[in-house]
Amino acid sequence: HQTMCRTGVGMLLHMIKHSRPEITNAVRKLSKVLSAPNEYAWKEMHRAIKFVLDTRGHGPLIRPVHDSSNKSLWTMEVYTDSDWAGDKDTRKSVSGYMIFLCEVLVYWKSKRQNCVALSSSEAEHYALSEAVKEVPHLLQLLDFMNVKVKLPVPIRVDNMGAVYMSKDGTASGRTRHVDTRMRFIQDLQSKGVIAHR
Repeated sequence: HQTMCRTGVGMLLHMIKHSRPEITNAVRKLSKVLSAPNEYAWKEMHRAIKFVLDTRGHGPLIRPVHDSSNKSLWTMEVYTDSDWAGDKDTRKSVSGYMIFLCEVLVYWKSKRQNCVALSSSEAEHYALSEAVKEVPHLLQLLDFMNVKVKLPVPIRVDNMGAVYMSKDGTASGRTRHVDTRMRFIQDLQSKGVIAHR
């Protein structure tokens, strides 16, 4: 079982990297039990493989849509989300984010957070900071290719507490441990690189 399970999960990981971002979280969970896969993991792996086979004609749509007001500027949009304390064993949250360029998905990630978030706002803020870290790198890469991006880049967050934490310049006793991430986001906001929408 173990060798076949590792092979199956390896195949799914390859698909995630190239064309199937929608199975990222399921495969991330499967990857955690590769050292000793049980019957439940075996069934879940088969379910994921069946889903991929049944939807083989699906995948990211690569059809760029340019801003009609200024076609020389490309648009970038970032969506972030998190589940708060979703892992029942460690109570760590999972961050997820997607980055779109001219409405085409170009980057995605689902990852368990390194620390235990004490609130849903903190978990969302952690996911927000992980996504925002990718923006300057992508902007530099596009600038190197002489592609101009419309600034500020809109960041879509569904938690008002996380938005407030990233806009507010003060850290309270309850949020001091996320102060560094907060400062990083505020720095990009003050430079006009990103903006909450």
